[in-house]
Amino acid sequence: MNWLRRLVGGSSGPDGRQPDYLAEALELESRGDVASALVSYQLALRERPDDLRVLQNMAIACSRTGRPDEAIRHYRRALQLDGSLAGAHYGLAFLLLRRGDTMAAEQHLQAFLRHGHADDAESLKFRAHAERTLSLLRDGVPEAPHVAQGDDEDALHDATRVDDRPEG
Repeated sequence: MNWLRRLVGGSSGPDGRQPDYLAEALELESRGDVASALVSYQLALRERPDDLRVLQNMAIACSRTGRPDEAIRHYRRALQLDGSLAGAHYGLAFLLLRRGDTMAAEQHLQAFLRHGHADDAESLKFRAHAERTLSLLRDGVPEAPHVAQGDDEDALHDATRVDDRPEG
């Protein structure tokens, strides 16, 4: 009757613990099943509506599945809770650029550069991309929104992904 306990909101695991929907979503997404991952993110969000990891990863999944409005909403909620989330600023900036909201995008790119302090090679790549995009925006280059898409959109999303490691 395990399914019955789950149906009525009881525990579903053999050890009596609730499932870890965030870990489940990350696993599903790593296997390429983004649609199923979205369901798990929604369950995780229902349990923990203010969890920054859930909000940011949900935003990424929404963006990847062509739901930019939802992605923007989740990034904005995460930034309401913690305005120093560099990854959320980065992801939101490029979604706003695609919408043509260059002023807001510029503000979020600046915030990303202020708050993003990692100096590994991957982080430096995204800092350079943000700086290049900001420069184009400031110079009034009409192609700036196209540059925002980058050559590897999955890499842009992966830059802001937040895994299930404890925050520290």
